[in-house]
Amino acid sequence: MLRLKKMSQRQSIYGWLLLSPAMILLTTFAFYPSMATFWSSLFSRGTRRKPSKFIGTDNYTDLFADPTFWKVLTNNLIYAGATIPISIVIALSMALWANSKIPARSFIRTAYFTPTVLPMIAAANLWLFFYTPGFGVLDQIGSLFGLPSVNWLGQPETALFSIIVVTIWKEAGFFMIFYLAALQTIPEDLKEAADIEGTSRWYYTRRIVLPLLMPTTLFILVNALINSVKLIDHLFILTKGGPNDASKLLLYYIWEMAFAFFDAPHAAATTILVLAALGIIAGIKFTILDKRTHYQ
Repeated sequence: MLRLKKMSQRQSIYGWLLLSPAMILLTTFAFYPSMATFWSSLFSRGTRRKPSKFIGTDNYTDLFADPTFWKVLTNNLIYAGATIPISIVIALSMALWANSKIPARSFIRTAYFTPTVLPMIAAANLWLFFYTPGFGVLDQIGSLFGLPSVNWLGQPETALFSIIVVTIWKEAGFFMIFYLAALQTIPEDLKEAADIEGTSRWYYTRRIVLPLLMPTTLFILVNALINSVKLIDHLFILTKGGPNDASKLLLYYIWEMAFAFFDAPHAAATTILVLAALGIIAGIKFTILDKRTHYQ
């Protein structure tokens, strides 16, 4: 009995030793900063003459009463609702084509993946050249057909749409790599059996390929969702959230409050709301989506 107890204690210590590196990293870079941010969101903004004081949930109440916050939230929902599904569909289409037996397949894969390796700032400057009114590539092409010059980044109607296009162009090639790797794990026997049965390519893709790609799709969906709330690089170069907050997204809004307006408590409150929303989505993923996904 004593021997079994000692073995159990050794296994327990061994397990905690295995978990300790991850626990230390998560505590240092995730749990503690989150708790510190939440605690900061409960205090007022302090100055030298007027120190901060505990105000409870007043910062959250101010956010909900701020029309700019709802404008930014709406922008981010539109941005996520456009970039996530379009990027996934384009990435899947590119992967299916790049995985097929076509000439210059390696060149096509490289061409699709090239935007991904560009730094975010470099990609934004490249598209700034495309969007420049009068001199940009888009206006130059439009002038060939007699179209007027368009200030793509300078008017509220097109600013957010222009940011969405840049994001899709940047992320689709990155997501394609995951789909391409997943397609290459599907056994050739399934395709041969489908050909023997006389099934069409669309039926084979819909009934065999897409279900087998569901774990990859879920992984890409989570990454695309995270990316949709952390975009800030492109906004610095292209629009800085303008005009009139038309292209301002949540992370840029948080940065602006914290480092431009020096309003750290309201920035902390916004951060906590974003973390809470992501936590709810993560809970849905683990409790509902994972149960409907078949992992090999």
